[in-house]
Amino acid sequence: MTPTRLEITRPDDWHLHLRDGGALASVIAHTARRFARAIVMPNLKPPVTTVAQAEDYRGRILASLPAGSRFQPLMTLYLTEETPADEIARAKDSGSVFAVKYYPAGATTNSQSGVRELSRVYRVIEAMEKHELPLLLHGEVTDPAIDIFDRERVFIERHLMPLQARFPGLRMVLEHITTRDAVEFVGGAPANLAATITAHHLLLNRNALFEGGIRPHNYCAPILKRETHRAALLQAATSGDAHFFLGTDSAPHPREAKESACGCAGLYTAHAALELYAEAFEQAGRLDRLEAFASFHGPDFYRLPRNQECIALERTPWVVPDEYPLAGSTCKPMRAGESVAWSVVKQASF
Repeated sequence: MTPTRLEITRPDDWHLHLRDGGALASVIAHTARRFARAIVMPNLKPPVTTVAQAEDYRGRILASLPAGSRFQPLMTLYLTEETPADEIARAKDSGSVFAVKYYPAGATTNSQSGVRELSRVYRVIEAMEKHELPLLLHGEVTDPAIDIFDRERVFIERHLMPLQARFPGLRMVLEHITTRDAVEFVGGAPANLAATITAHHLLLNRNALFEGGIRPHNYCAPILKRETHRAALLQAATSGDAHFFLGTDSAPHPREAKESACGCAGLYTAHAALELYAEAFEQAGRLDRLEAFASFHGPDFYRLPRNQECIALERTPWVVPDEYPLAGSTCKPMRAGESVAWSVVKQASF
């Protein structure tokens, strides 16, 4: 019998886009209500490439939080081919930067400054291995000869496997995995390789892009895959395997930037993130394993303490608004105008 109330250790989001300025102020409360900490992506304009920039950005995030919030942003650096190796030591010593993010140039939003050839950043990666600072990987190739639905699989073959061989001590996270290939590879890897899984990749397959017409608000990078891949992700997330943990990849865009001739990639899920994961785990009959996936595996991998406070959900349906404010525009969230089965009813108990 499915429980109607669930109380778990307060979770963390290990992959989050908060944007900046007015957009940041518009979305931060949704995450802060559900999560204690989040790994914040650095793909701003201009990108966050130095410790000083990361600490400035962290200050802007903290200043945007609702009064009384204890949410803590965990900052990252954007890896470029100009990143100096000594910036890694500064990052490790900073106490505010917890990882470095690799974007293949041109793979997703604001990735133009990303890496074109991995060998050009080997000295930086060596420093990351030495200082035990994780490398977060947007795991897709951008070779135009590779089908968009195969980019993750080819990335594993061309880049991730050689990285493992060259840097065996490097801690890495394959972000927002979308394929059975990634599940099998990460699940069979040593403990220094992990993967995040989003709620939307657990709940949607690629049919969601074309239901009754083009659905631009379901377009994301990496793109949604076949049902067989979604099922493999759900099995991995609910398996109890510590290689896999929660990372929403929640990515707000102005509505007009999604509904355009060249729409942006990304789903906004922060408004109902934990509730959507609960739906996925309920679907699999594994609500008892949500806490480990959401609250334990991530901090254990990042060598951070688990949170002490709790959060509670009840199986009380609610209807998602058709849009949320986003700076001077609006953002259409996942499940807009539709029902979500679970509700957060207690934010924390201190």
